Amino acid sequence: MIKAIVFDFDGTIIDTETAWYNAFRDAYSEHGVELTIEQYSGCIGTSLHTFNPYEYLITELKLPIDRQEFRTAVRARHAELMEREQVREGILTYLEFAKAAGLKIGLATSSERAWIDKYLNKLGLGHYFEVIRTADDVAKVKPDPELYLQVIEALGVSADEAIAIEDSPNGARAAAAAGMSCIIVPNTLTKMLTFDESHLFYHSDSLESIDFEHVAAGKLLSISR
Repeated sequence: MIKAIVFDFDGTIIDTETAWYNAFRDAYSEHGVELTIEQYSGCIGTSLHTFNPYEYLITELKLPIDRQEFRTAVRARHAELMEREQVREGILTYLEFAKAAGLKIGLATSSERAWIDKYLNKLGLGHYFEVIRTADDVAKVKPDPELYLQVIEALGVSADEAIAIEDSPNGARAAAAAGMSCIIVPNTLTKMLTFDESHLFYHSDSLESIDFEHVAAGKLLSISR
């Protein structure tokens, strides 16, 4: 029986990731550089250690760009794009169902707490989450399992009693490493990425297409792909 559900944030609850990619892609294009999805995927759902899109043009391509001006321009473009984004389909339904069913609800994100608080307040979703763990709480973010392990420990459940909701390969790897089943709901950007094959994963374009009662009853793995 499932006792808890743990959500990723960026790209899962609201699609901040596609907006980031488009903002960086446009900024790179202004300097005559193509930013591919494959290259950008190195920082989706994780830290900027593998690929830092703010620094690449300067440190790798040696372009004479002012760091602060570049960062400010990208963030302004991202903020503009995010004005069009809403909570992803099925998220509110699942939050309400989970609350009504008495499930514990957690949030595990590789982003910083200030970033998460900004959007949770704006979207009015903060009250749903009993436990929130961010990049500020761990030594390593996803795909390391530490975020998920901290959340389920704080919720007082075991890994086989919790399900993760994710959108990215790195997030799904973190859930799997923590021993959790995972529902993957890729967004516009992450649906173009390659996910690891695992019997713990179930893919869907939207949570709306996955019966919550099946999930709460622990029948996730019996749902056909």
